[in-house]
Amino acid sequence: MPISQTRPSPAPLLKPGETVVLFDGVCKLCNGWARFLIRHDRDRRVRLASVQSPEGQALLAWAGLPLQQFDTMAVVRDRHYWVRSDAIFEVVALLPWAWRPVKLLRYVPRMLRDWAYDRIALNRYRLFGKHDICLLPNADHERRFLKMSTPGTNPLERVDT
Repeated sequence: MPISQTRPSPAPLLKPGETVVLFDGVCKLCNGWARFLIRHDRDRRVRLASVQSPEGQALLAWAGLPLQQFDTMAVVRDRHYWVRSDAIFEVVALLPWAWRPVKLLRYVPRMLRDWAYDRIALNRYRLFGKHDICLLPNADHERRFLKMSTPGTNPLERVDT
C-alpha cells in the first residue's frame, strides 16, 4: 500500500474523492506520462494539473511541496498526497486491470524504488528533453485537466460542485 502524507484540511479545488496528478508541464517525460494517463484512464478516474499552472501551484502550496523546483510527481486526493514511487503506485491502482501487474514493484523496498525514481527525476531533462513552455492540452483533453471554477477564484478555496 503506498504511503500517503496527510494534511489537516482537504485539498483545494478538488471535489471529494477526486484524484489529481501533478506533473512538470515542460518535461517531455512527464508530458508523456500525462498523455499515457489520458489514453489509458478510460474511466476518467484521474485529473491532471501541471505544477506550473495556478491550480498546480495551489495544490503544491497546500501540500507544503516546493513551488519552484519540481523533482517529483505528486498525486492528491482529499486530505492525502503521495510523491515519488508511491505516487506512481497510487495512480496505477486506478488504471484498468491490465496495468495492475506494475503494482508488484511496490514489493521492492521503498528506499531502492525512490532512489531509482530520484535518479530519473533529477536527470529527466537531460535524458528526455524539455519543452520551452508548458504544453497546453488540446480541446479533446482539456476537460481532463483541473481548472479553477471561475476566473478570479481563490485557488485555496475548495470547490464542491
